[in-house]
Amino acid sequence: MLSIIQAAGWPIWPLILCSVLALALILERGFQLQEAKVMPPQILAQTLEALQRGVPLPEMVETLDKAGTMGPVLARGLRCVQDNTLATSEDIHASIQMAGRLAVQQLERYLPALATIASAAPLLGLLGTVVGMIEIFGAHSAANNQPALLAHGISVALYNTAFGLIIAIPALMFWRYFRAVVDRHVLNMEVTAETFARHLSRARN
Repeated sequence: MLSIIQAAGWPIWPLILCSVLALALILERGFQLQEAKVMPPQILAQTLEALQRGVPLPEMVETLDKAGTMGPVLARGLRCVQDNTLATSEDIHASIQMAGRLAVQQLERYLPALATIASAAPLLGLLGTVVGMIEIFGAHSAANNQPALLAHGISVALYNTAFGLIIAIPALMFWRYFRAVVDRHVLNMEVTAETFARHLSRARN
């Protein structure tokens, strides 16, 4: 591996940095977008059951704030009722929707960076290719043509092109996968939040 890095020349270092960053982002999103961390099992049923049992709102809010990504969304609706005893169903819906937008932003965190790496890696590989071609032409135009310089230029061009694609393809695939996962989570959260808002509005009537 070290010999490949040496043969690829300095343009390989930005690509190595991109590969490390992409791997870190993929692992982080893969962990944070797990179903149990976004939508804890039975969170809606347990919250509605607690409402029926008359559990104090401050206690429920504190519990929900620690329940994954969906919990704070439901907690916002309860907090709206707790802070304003005259809150209407529109107020509850608006409060939950605002919390939902913040939750979606949290789910989408780092995905733009992963998409940027997927787009930039081939360009960085192309930069290495151009640098290698420049070295090749420099070797040809030298007064004493040196095969070693020609071989080095070819190595820089090919290694950087290949490495750029090796980074870009998985990054793009994982970005599209995470986008689909986020869309699925958002849909489930919207359905859960709407159901909870309706139950909470009816419970206050």
